[in-house]
Amino acid sequence: MSADDDSTVLFRRAGRELDRRAVRRLAERLRDEVAGKRPFTCLLTDDRELRRLNRLFFGKDAPTDVLSFPASDDVEPSAPGPAPLGEIAISVERAREQAAEFGHSLEEEIGVLMLHGLLHLQGMDHETDRGRMRRAERRWRRRLGLPVSLTERAGRAEK
Repeated sequence: MSADDDSTVLFRRAGRELDRRAVRRLAERLRDEVAGKRPFTCLLTDDRELRRLNRLFFGKDAPTDVLSFPASDDVEPSAPGPAPLGEIAISVERAREQAAEFGHSLEEEIGVLMLHGLLHLQGMDHETDRGRMRRAERRWRRRLGLPVSLTERAGRAEK
């Protein structure tokens, strides 16, 4: 993907106040630095769509902030270059609420959610990996200048 290729991020019912250019730049940076140039797709949409996807793929009839769908290992890439990692879906509605709750911008919260989803695409699972994902998320969000991550928030809530 070239720097002007916006196919990494899809906007569907994402709202007009969102700085789409900033989100695309962050997605490109995540692809290049965190994902080792492996492409991924991120859908930015609303609670209704996340609820539908959560119900359809995970059997949970509730909206959520981010979902990850890793690419199947047995699918051959259709284009030359690295195989895609998979897809991420983010609720802009949830991101907006969380950004207000934690005192940072909507774009920063989307970056936090996109990083979290991307680490899941790379096979990490904060529920089973004894802190590996939490440490990776903390390291990357500091390097990228993002606010406190989802796993760090969850760790604070558990205490």
